Amino acid sequence: MKKGFSTEKYLKIQTKEIKDRVAKFGEKLYLEFGGKLCHDFHAVRVLPGYEPDTKIEVLKALGEQIEIIYCISAKDIQKGRIRHDFGLPYDKQVMKDLKDLKERGLSISIINIALFSGEESALRFKRKMKNFGYKVYTQPVIEGYPHDIKKVVSDKGCGSQTYIPTSKPIVIITGAGGGSGKMALCLSQMYHDTKKGVNPGYAKFETFPIWNLDIDHPINVAYEAATADLGDINIVDPFHLKHYKKTAINYNRDIENFDIMKRIMNKIVSKDNYVRNYKSPTDMGVNMAGFAITDDKVCREAAKQEIIRRYFRYKKELLLGIEKPETVERIEILMEKLKLKPEDRKVVTAARKAEKEAKKTGKGNKGVYCGAAIQLPDGRIVTGKNSPLLHAESAAVINAVKTLANVKDKADLIPSEILKNINILKKDVLKGASESLNLDETLIALAISAKYNKNTEKCIKMLGKLNNCDIHVTYLPSEGDDVGLIKLRMNVTTDAKLTFRNNS
Repeated sequence: MKKGFSTEKYLKIQTKEIKDRVAKFGEKLYLEFGGKLCHDFHAVRVLPGYEPDTKIEVLKALGEQIEIIYCISAKDIQKGRIRHDFGLPYDKQVMKDLKDLKERGLSISIINIALFSGEESALRFKRKMKNFGYKVYTQPVIEGYPHDIKKVVSDKGCGSQTYIPTSKPIVIITGAGGGSGKMALCLSQMYHDTKKGVNPGYAKFETFPIWNLDIDHPINVAYEAATADLGDINIVDPFHLKHYKKTAINYNRDIENFDIMKRIMNKIVSKDNYVRNYKSPTDMGVNMAGFAITDDKVCREAAKQEIIRRYFRYKKELLLGIEKPETVERIEILMEKLKLKPEDRKVVTAARKAEKEAKKTGKGNKGVYCGAAIQLPDGRIVTGKNSPLLHAESAAVINAVKTLANVKDKADLIPSEILKNINILKKDVLKGASESLNLDETLIALAISAKYNKNTEKCIKMLGKLNNCDIHVTYLPSEGDDVGLIKLRMNVTTDAKLTFRNNS
């Protein structure tokens, strides 16, 4: 796939900018991380060439100067909020992030449960994490936060929060997602530090929106699409424009809260603290991503595709009762702004055509006809249809790896004996289960079959090339299909039609 972004260039300039910011705060800098610390697949999709663990590499470049506090909201634990790229609830996502960070040479020992008001699910999570050897803190909502500045900057506000001792000059504040209490933690830590005679600082590591791109640039619109469920919108930073006479793009929450946050910080820190030099929310951020774009046209197109993906995701979540109609309305407005249609995603039309062909031939499964389409790295599109043997996603993936491995279309990759035994297991032992193989089952069957079939062995080696490829499915994927698609790290969208419906 064509690249439009240089990770190498970004690492160099972003790391330098952070080090310059650190130099302005002698003793302690709280660096809040917006977005995901590792596996930032949104950035991968809208900035082709961006590596998913780029932020990890930035932190590694800072060496022994850093320690990390991981934040999660008690409210998110309670409601079972999902991290969609891995399909995990936030409490389980924390476990994955901790493991992934350790494997990449970064360790977290401190977990902060924010917005805590006695939730039993949060208490269970706290007990579990303490049993695993982590230091776990719970922080209640700061009463009056953020608007009652007098109360917030007092022993009854920030001072009432438990102080988390840290020993390194740079403290990274990260979390499972937005609204995890990172900013409030930074303020309470700064309040306690100042009382202890430490001169603390604050900055925010940002990627989106990109401040030096136009407000209607597809990359920035894609950020609005990604946060449509939160109601975030991009705005010209009025503070930056007024002070510097330059246009900079930020988002509503940071702009709405800047004046209050600046006043809170100014009441917390000493008069010689560099925090007082911040004239705008854009000043607070450290965001050099715009300077590492090498092909604007490639990034524009990638961002448009991401907006369409978000449209399909919100439509699916509306059907499942997860999302509200207002979220879908927001994404539709963004689509209209850039004159985008669902069919501008090439795999959509191909998948729907595959479904129609399945209906014509009657080769569905028990009267249900599904189509799937995958766009390969070289732009070619392959399709798949459901059958009594395979789900549409399974058929499409098999056809894709055959194409990539130059294996004849009619070649069987899974021996009939293996298929037969799996069907017997699903039909006769697991009563009521469909015999048709979902994608997760198909991947296992392919792995077993590779021992007996050289074509299958060749094709399995092609599975990695499906990483970050687009796939569209006409029906709502089953749980096993979702698991398989996440394992292959494919960008899936769906028309979310049901294979069953209560018509009574």
